[in-house]
Amino acid sequence: MSTSIIGAAVNRVDGPLKVSGQAQYAVDHKLENLAYGVGVFSTMGNARVVRVEASDAQGMPGVLAVLHRGNTPPLYRPAERLEHSRAGEIRPPFEDDQVYYYGQYVALVIANTLEQAQAAADKVRVQYDVRKPAVLLSEAPAPQGPPRVHSTRGDAAGAFESAAVKLDETYTVPVEVHNPMEMHATMAHWEGENLTLYVTTQGVLNYQKVLAEVMGIPVENVRVISPFCGSGFGGKLFPWPESMLAALGAQHLKRPVRVQVPRSMMFTTVGHRPLTQQRVRLGATADGQLVSMQHDVVQPTSMVDEYVEYCTGVTKTLYACENVEVRQDLVRLNVGTPTPMRGPGAVPGLVALESAMNELAEKLGMDPIALRLKNYAETDPGSKLPYSSKHLRECYQKGAEQFGWAKRNPKVGSMRRGNEILGWGMASAIWDAGRGGATVRVRLNSDGTARASCATQDIGTGTYTIFAQVVTEKTGIVLDKVQVVLGDSTLPPGPTSGGSTVTATVLPAIAKATDQAVQRVLQAAVMTPGSPFFAPHGTQAPKVAMTNGWVHEVDKPYSSGVPFEEILIARRLAALDGEATTGPDLANRERYAFNSFGAQFMEVAWDPGIARLRVSRALTVIDAGKIINRKAGTNQVLGAVVMGIGMAMFEEAIYDPRTGKPINNNFADYLVATNADVPELECIFVEYPDYHLNEYGARGIGEIGLAGVAPALAMAIYHATGVRVRTLPFRVEDVLGGERATIV
Repeated sequence: MSTSIIGAAVNRVDGPLKVSGQAQYAVDHKLENLAYGVGVFSTMGNARVVRVEASDAQGMPGVLAVLHRGNTPPLYRPAERLEHSRAGEIRPPFEDDQVYYYGQYVALVIANTLEQAQAAADKVRVQYDVRKPAVLLSEAPAPQGPPRVHSTRGDAAGAFESAAVKLDETYTVPVEVHNPMEMHATMAHWEGENLTLYVTTQGVLNYQKVLAEVMGIPVENVRVISPFCGSGFGGKLFPWPESMLAALGAQHLKRPVRVQVPRSMMFTTVGHRPLTQQRVRLGATADGQLVSMQHDVVQPTSMVDEYVEYCTGVTKTLYACENVEVRQDLVRLNVGTPTPMRGPGAVPGLVALESAMNELAEKLGMDPIALRLKNYAETDPGSKLPYSSKHLRECYQKGAEQFGWAKRNPKVGSMRRGNEILGWGMASAIWDAGRGGATVRVRLNSDGTARASCATQDIGTGTYTIFAQVVTEKTGIVLDKVQVVLGDSTLPPGPTSGGSTVTATVLPAIAKATDQAVQRVLQAAVMTPGSPFFAPHGTQAPKVAMTNGWVHEVDKPYSSGVPFEEILIARRLAALDGEATTGPDLANRERYAFNSFGAQFMEVAWDPGIARLRVSRALTVIDAGKIINRKAGTNQVLGAVVMGIGMAMFEEAIYDPRTGKPINNNFADYLVATNADVPELECIFVEYPDYHLNEYGARGIGEIGLAGVAPALAMAIYHATGVRVRTLPFRVEDVLGGERATIV
């Protein structure tokens, strides 16, 4: 029986710091003489700033400055694709006198205390030349020029026309906002020409590069510190205006400045998942073989940036079909720039595709699992490459067995439990499996401890613990003697935490760096006088290994040797380091298609007597290679399912068409799933290590748990009520036949 710590259910090594309040998030760091910046935000969604009247604010107690376009030097734009740096918005704050969306920064008030800055910000008066904003899809001009995405294989239109069974439906996913518990915040501090930023971010190194470009200073003059992040869900991948303003304010005052985004502005100034309107056309034979798939998406972006929510990738790759055409168009609206949100592209794309597959199964009189198996793709349909590892069939099988799918009566409204009518639904899940580049340094210390460091960051997903697990697995040093240091741009380069790629990316570098450190200890063991393994010049050195933190001869038990620190002490060394840089396996990328897969099974309960619709059961089956930490991995998937319930049943940002203001920009009106809305959740991992991706066979799991939840619930609601809902979120009035207010 294996006792490896890899794959075990391990408590997070950073857990004690978090539960004791010792973990320092962005604004927890203590800076002397700290000043506080509060934004003055546009109250119009489309306007020109005529004048900023700040005299009343400037005369208030504690006010240090009111910064705006008229009294600050211009900030530079980031180089973006030219330099592989990316900001949330390409336009830096105060670049011009135009207002492009409600909540745009038009000024920043800085004072000695937060309360003084807030009071003064309320006194700043802005005169506008107002124009009507366009915030609804129906108000946008028609897409201009060629589609932003267009891909075709075969003759999808011709095959659809001649198909025996056709489905043509449109699905709408509304604007969703990330809203992590820790709001966006930055503290900026200048020392001469050097800028230090304490910030909540998912990308320490990208942040460093962007801020250097915006401020016009060398990248080595910028240090970014982010040891802990209170979640981001994609919204903290890239720097947003508050960080640039903190740096600008600190430069102006020559003292540290803190800027934090208030909760109401988390709906406007730091990105969102954009609305998507998706038309799906499926054509099939009478026995369920897909002959045509067409997926057309219209999606808003902002007035200053082009952000594409790639919804159509799943249509090209999930099912075997020879005739596929996808296209995606952008239209510009007076909203903030969209940004990736957990499962970008694939999650909303699956809402449409998987809902359509379930509706097609109904038309065909087929079980929805049988329809998916009929069209199962043995190789990637787009690239024609074999999958590095794919066990989606087993996901369907295990999920059906555990959920009791064979007991499902497909007749609408036929399954009951007491006063409730039950509905069952399922859907497939898919997500790209990626691996990037990382450098990791591992140090073995003479006090018997180890240290692993990298300029990646832990956004709450358990990255600290994965580093420690690998070092422990490679050295035998117990977990609580392994220190992991992340979230600082001065450390060896590491990846941005996005796209479910960090684990697969850092594992090879941690393993290689640890192996190097161990080899250096073993070399010291045979080269150091006083070591029991010392081999004088001209003699044969014994073969030695390191087990459970002890150095020993390979053919003897580890207890016959000595703790590794005794070797370092004998050589009078403080520590020995190993450092390794690993990158994407480009050769394998040319030979295989890399994806994670899964299946979602959902049950809803509908009580018509009291008009209550609730999610009553959820099962997720995931094929994501080797799971490194079973406890953290399970938490990741189940947390994503909770987010999927929120996406399906509650979440929708609604804009006032007169001003562009999100009218539900608070947690009272923007609903998210709470404990009362979430049933007992179950997660099953179908574990087949994917050694084509890394030596541990692990793929990322941050996104895959969210994929497919909403369409599985759509099917379950139909099964219980007979009502097809094709616009998220699902509402009780949909089931009752009430009129839904338009969101587009």
